[in-house]
Amino acid sequence: DVVIPARDHVATLPRLLRDLPHRAIRSVVVVDRASTDRTAELARDGGALVLREPSGGYGAACLRATAHFSALPRVPDIVVFIPGDRPEAAAIMPQLIAPIVERGVELVLGAEGKGRLDERVVTKLIDTVYRHRWSSVGPVRALRFPGLIALGMSDRGDGWDVEMLVRAVKLGLSCDEIVVESGATDKRRTTPLSRALFHILRHSTMR
Repeated sequence: DVVIPARDHVATLPRLLRDLPHRAIRSVVVVDRASTDRTAELARDGGALVLREPSGGYGAACLRATAHFSALPRVPDIVVFIPGDRPEAAAIMPQLIAPIVERGVELVLGAEGKGRLDERVVTKLIDTVYRHRWSSVGPVRALRFPGLIALGMSDRGDGWDVEMLVRAVKLGLSCDEIVVESGATDKRRTTPLSRALFHILRHSTMR
């Protein structure tokens, strides 16, 4: 199942929905993060189930989708998270889930290159504290649903991405990465450095 948190993504969402490998997908859930444009309408036109997260928080949108899946008679085997402004990620979804299906990996990150300076600071700190070097903290990722539940995610804002990577390493989930080509969008959501540091240091003291 695919989760697409989206806010004001009319320019990119239709392409993302169109290019997903639908034969391999049970459902596509677009969580509308308080959009002010036609994002929800285009999502429905593209065949997605639309949920709404009025708070607008990225993590809150992901938690909303997780709660939806948990209430189903049959929960997903694998959940893929792709933000609505990452249409280029649709083409690599088969490679994203391959390590899970073929080797039993629990979490696969779609790494987006070296990223911005603050992102490199975050990955370096995670490596220093947890001895695991992520290539990026990009939001594209796939994981087994039981693993997602075991992580106990709680961040309702833009710290969701870092919280997941830190908790996955802390809890010993098997992890892998594949490369995702970065698109041209300049206004993408990034994790605030202060929020990233909070998760890195908070979980370093947990047993």
